[in-house]
Amino acid sequence: VQLQASGGGLVQPGGSLRLSCAASGRILSSNALGWYRQAPGKQRELVAAITSDGNTNYAIPVKGRFTISRDNAKNTVYLQMNSLKPEDTAVYYCRYSDYARVYWGQGTEVTVSS
Repeated sequence: VQLQASGGGLVQPGGSLRLSCAASGRILSSNALGWYRQAPGKQRELVAAITSDGNTNYAIPVKGRFTISRDNAKNTVYLQMNSLKPEDTAVYYCRYSDYARVYWGQGTEVTVSS
């Protein structure tokens, strides 16, 4: 499975960004797509995830500000990020998982700064 993420960039505090990640290859009908992030000097952490049947999970720091969604026909997952804060600055990674495999995308950088 290959994952191509896009949509990162520089945004001011309070602003919004939308990340996209397109999956291709041998994709099973039952899977989960998620977004993780890694800030400098910190461990990679879950941001949000969504299963193929639409169940979602959010990290507490982003609840109410970020929304994860997916288009199963396009095998694409989105992360709408609103009310961004400087502490959201990180490299954001897309992740695919099914019953046996885990794949990571290359990461897209998000910088929240004035």
